[in-house]
Amino acid sequence: MVAATQSLDELCINSIRFLAIDAIEQAKSGHPGLPMGAAPMAFVLWDRFMRFNPKNPQWFNRDRFVLSAGHGSMLQYALLYLTGYDSVTLDDMKGFRQWGSRTPGHPENFETPGVEVTTGPLGQGIANGVGLAMAEAHLAAKFNKPDAEIVDHYTYVILGDGCNMEGISGEACSLAGHYGLGKLIALYDDNHISIDGSTDVAFTEDVSKRFESYGWHVIHVEDGNTDLEAIASAIAAAKAVTDKPSMIKVTTTIGYGAPNKQNTAGIHGAALGGEEIKLTRENLGWNYEPFEIPTDALDHARKAIERGASHEAGWNQTFATYKTQYPAEAAEFEQLLSGSLPEGWDAVLPTYTPADAAMATRKHSEKCLNLLAPGLPGLIGGSADLTHSNLTELKGLGDFQKGQYGNRNIHFGVREHAMGAICNGMALHGSGLIPYGATFLIFTDYMRAAIRLSALSLAGSIWVMTHDSIGQGEDGPTHQPIETLASLRAIPNLTVIRPADGNECSGAYKVAIDRAANHNPTLLAFTRQNVPNLAGTSLAGVAQGAYTIVDCDGTPDLILIGTGSEVSLCVTAAEKLALDGTKVRVVSMPAWDLFDVQDAAYQESVLPKAVTKRVAVEAASSFGWHKYVGTEGATVTIDRFGASAPGGTVMEKFGFTVDNVLATAKAVLG
Repeated sequence: MVAATQSLDELCINSIRFLAIDAIEQAKSGHPGLPMGAAPMAFVLWDRFMRFNPKNPQWFNRDRFVLSAGHGSMLQYALLYLTGYDSVTLDDMKGFRQWGSRTPGHPENFETPGVEVTTGPLGQGIANGVGLAMAEAHLAAKFNKPDAEIVDHYTYVILGDGCNMEGISGEACSLAGHYGLGKLIALYDDNHISIDGSTDVAFTEDVSKRFESYGWHVIHVEDGNTDLEAIASAIAAAKAVTDKPSMIKVTTTIGYGAPNKQNTAGIHGAALGGEEIKLTRENLGWNYEPFEIPTDALDHARKAIERGASHEAGWNQTFATYKTQYPAEAAEFEQLLSGSLPEGWDAVLPTYTPADAAMATRKHSEKCLNLLAPGLPGLIGGSADLTHSNLTELKGLGDFQKGQYGNRNIHFGVREHAMGAICNGMALHGSGLIPYGATFLIFTDYMRAAIRLSALSLAGSIWVMTHDSIGQGEDGPTHQPIETLASLRAIPNLTVIRPADGNECSGAYKVAIDRAANHNPTLLAFTRQNVPNLAGTSLAGVAQGAYTIVDCDGTPDLILIGTGSEVSLCVTAAEKLALDGTKVRVVSMPAWDLFDVQDAAYQESVLPKAVTKRVAVEAASSFGWHKYVGTEGATVTIDRFGASAPGGTVMEKFGFTVDNVLATAKAVLG
């Protein structure tokens, strides 16, 4: 029976609180304040509104939940455990933040089924949520029929003060308001506390007015600690507004129920301690042992299993009818959801010979995107206000705008960081979409966190980066990447490809699409300047990371290694060296990490250990190249900032010429 002093709702809410308290205390690490304060809004949302199936976390038409304030991860784990997800057991709760547990310190989608996106870096989650909502809107516009709606779900986000302080949230929420994403509902845990104490030391703006100016529908729940009906009414009102996203400001007390630590920074990121836990149990009338959940609360929460099965069964019936009435659309929908690529999708990728005109690799990229789009209905994306510089428009496929969500060209505006996180959200929607985001390579600095998270969270995003070196010219050093490639190559699970010509651009897209389908991101770095199409380059070579494009008889005296626009310098230098009787091999190395995972025999066939005279040529930092050139080799690289001048002039002044490659090679040869 329910304890006389507590309603069933209160019992469930306190179950969330004390699971968090006990897990964090056992780990001696974690953030109890948010789970304790946000438990009421989370309970109302999950118990009364959200549609999900705990026994099938990947059911397509589930509502998506994002805990943007990911430091409060125990809130989400408690919800998953209580509602019956198999992915989080009581032992996992007891192993919070420990090796091998499915309850890591911040929510990780690849670790814990039921977690949609990886959060923790503040603001990323709400931006991911915008991407999830955009994916829903796009698919609904594309596939729904007046008599059959197969795409109909909400994206709910809980975010905190920290998320609202981070710039990425402003970028993403501004765009969400512009697009009028009516199925995006954010609950703002307004508790006025951050690590440094009261937020008024640094954050005094009117967040509600800010969101109103973005074009959001805004509601304020003044008592988020106890007024469950106000929370429920606010969520219902938010769902009723279909032409704009909603932000529900829920004013709460961080660490609610802890008599000495609530409403202080001390409860934000540290365990309560034994004495405060004892007092909190007394204060909230919680007469249970650590990790003990009252039967009434668990039985009530587990009703989500039956509800979820019913929701999914109803959707399956709707889709069966849809499949009968609209077989072509259903087949395309099933193809997307399968995550597999259509048969022969890559047959359209073009190949080139040296007789074909020189072009910038960004132009080859544009050609690839437009040839691929008809056969890859999930390919969708755009640029951060550089569409006609990045050349990323999908011709004839329209602009994604409010009321035109079925179109496939997204205008992100000058919002690189939000673009990155939005693409990740779309990739993690689980519907087979392949999102791409584009800007200049140097501006990956503005979106580094999102790129890193795409690699960590297994999001199949494609990053289309142009103006890839000092060869971009007149805009000068602020726009010329130097250390950028090296820093991107350092990110685990991010394949960085710098193609040399048209064939390698086609190969780069082959790799990128395949990786996206297998839930891995790829970054493509393209030139602004024209490059010749080279003999010996190939699509297949790109997948090997490095391969020989010019060879000699017998063992080489020298190996020239290049990427991107500098490969042609290596080819010409090799021709000149051969006239003097020097045996030279030219290796194109568009993707370091792909070469590094080849077997030893292949690596030896390309870069034999016996050939120690090597020169690497890349219009970027030398950092990392010594792994390939060794102690007897050299690099033609740049380790200072560039300069403002026409691209050809800049390249010449910094030594990216055939003559300098020759001089360096001769110095290495001795």
